[in-house]
Amino acid sequence: MDCGDKIYSEDYFDLLIEYGRYLSQLEADPNLCYDIINITHAVVYYPIRNLPSNFLQIYGYGSIPSCFGLLDLPSLEASGVRRARNIPALDLRGNGVLIGIIDTGIDYTHKAFIKADGTSKILSIWDQTIISDNHPEGFFYGTEYTREQINTALASENPLSVVPSVDEIGHGTFLAGIAAGNLDEANNFSGVVPDSELVVVKLKPAKKNLMKFFSIPPDVQCYQETDIMLAMKYLNNTATRLNKPMSIIIGLGTTSGGHDERGALSTSVSRVGDNGGMAVTIAGGNEGTSRLHYLGTFTGNDNYDTVELRVGPNEYGFSMELWGNAPNTYSLDILSPSGEYIPRIPARFGETREIRFIFESTVINIDYQLVEAQTGDELILLRFKSPAEGIWKFRVYGSGPLEKKFHIWMPLHLFVTSETYFPQSNPEYTLTSPGNSVIPIVVTAYNVTNQSLYLPASRGYTRSDVINPNFAAPGVNLVGPGKNNSYTTMSGTSVAAAHTAGIAAMLLEWGVVRKNHPLMDSVDIKNLLIRGAKRDPNITYPNKEWGYGILDIYNTFINLRGDT
Repeated sequence: MDCGDKIYSEDYFDLLIEYGRYLSQLEADPNLCYDIINITHAVVYYPIRNLPSNFLQIYGYGSIPSCFGLLDLPSLEASGVRRARNIPALDLRGNGVLIGIIDTGIDYTHKAFIKADGTSKILSIWDQTIISDNHPEGFFYGTEYTREQINTALASENPLSVVPSVDEIGHGTFLAGIAAGNLDEANNFSGVVPDSELVVVKLKPAKKNLMKFFSIPPDVQCYQETDIMLAMKYLNNTATRLNKPMSIIIGLGTTSGGHDERGALSTSVSRVGDNGGMAVTIAGGNEGTSRLHYLGTFTGNDNYDTVELRVGPNEYGFSMELWGNAPNTYSLDILSPSGEYIPRIPARFGETREIRFIFESTVINIDYQLVEAQTGDELILLRFKSPAEGIWKFRVYGSGPLEKKFHIWMPLHLFVTSETYFPQSNPEYTLTSPGNSVIPIVVTAYNVTNQSLYLPASRGYTRSDVINPNFAAPGVNLVGPGKNNSYTTMSGTSVAAAHTAGIAAMLLEWGVVRKNHPLMDSVDIKNLLIRGAKRDPNITYPNKEWGYGILDIYNTFINLRGDT
């Protein structure tokens, strides 16, 4: 079995490791397949039969790729795009700039992506789901389709017989259209930068063994961190090879991890976004009203906080992560809905347990990471299988010299039923990762018709209190490409991210292509857009809902001119 087969095989578990630490071990085993992602991380395809039972304690929580979900199932005027285009010197339509998509693929036959001469505006598609020998250079799996192949397909009677890549869900197609779709006056639609070209990665679904590890229902859409990181590598390589600036959209997220800038994917997107000519825009998430975050603090002389979790009927399973800031340590006990009590589990290195209940069929795997490798903070990971319906109670104990404060995050609301939640939830700190990153542009969504925040939008800040989201962009009932060459509407923060990525491409054209700021990167673009953001005089900025205000590219250029 070669590396490509192992990437797809359920007999192999994918480990995300800091390869410098384990390089000698990797090179010593000729049968071990691994792929270097960037200067710090590699993915190792490890035979499950040889995986130590305590591998989480050996390699750390960060070695388990997180599971990411899609964040969403009249905007040009609101963001100042049309006003900016009406200035002859600022007719910025994305010429010379690439749009990078990491998502569910693209419907390359949709008229939104076909030029007037019948050729495609898509430069390449890396479809990770199609097994062949035509991998992108330097990668072990999937199939790469070039623009020449796509054009041949478009000219044929049956395009899918030539290029069989499809977007079954439509999410990636919609985001690509919002950023760079062709003008279609009949449907009152235009992408922000219709002259940009597209580079698309269709992610393969997460392995079932990874979903089983996190107790994620097998029928949900889920994508794994390693594939997203390799997609970032592919987009970065493509932009470098073509020597063109690129604006990347990430419309996926996860509630796993420390909700700060120190996770593997967060550092990866920051590294790419810090390169000259690269802009990375990330959706903030739609978890603000999901009631799946708990913020605990100890007051007075209390030495514990009681957390209640309501579990709905027929819940398949879920993971629950408790994060507490160092140098304090945290531990917990458990009371099941039937009254079965699990005494306090001490906070110590290597603490791992499997708990089986007498009166319920529930099984809980608990792992303590007193010093989690990526953050240095404490993590208690609980993985529930067949959780009993009712109220679960956890007493969280803390010891140490500082204020006792901790967070608990449940999975994305798409991964659990609506009847599972914290009755005393907290809507803040609900940004999905990598929307907790520092370098990229992180966007929330608002409704342009009534100037209100999109109600389900995640709230900031990051766990380390970095100010995210940066600002709000149109994200409610936007029109975009749908299935069967149609147009549809969609709402959510990933839609807002796609809109913002198009505006970032406008700035890349102005700065890099037209040489007004040749080294422009994500931080430069983010700060320019923050300066131009519209702000309500009755609201204090920055804040956890709106960031620094509402996106307005026209006002950004007015600021550059020095008129304000």
